[in-house]
Amino acid sequence: MTVIKDLKVKGTSLVVKVGTRVKNIKLVSGDHNIDCKIDRIGPMKLKSEFVKKG
Repeated sequence: MTVIKDLKVKGTSLVVKVGTRVKNIKLVSGDHNIDCKIDRIGPMKLKSEFVKKG
């Protein structure tokens, strides 16, 4: 999966850029739909509206 919008990481000055690959995807229920891992950033929770298959 890849990110389709630049996302600021809360609490840091890091930004997840468009086209960044998302790994170790796990679907969960709640406010955020996806638990995942992003290289050089670490584990994150994302909403499904910010990623696409590819």
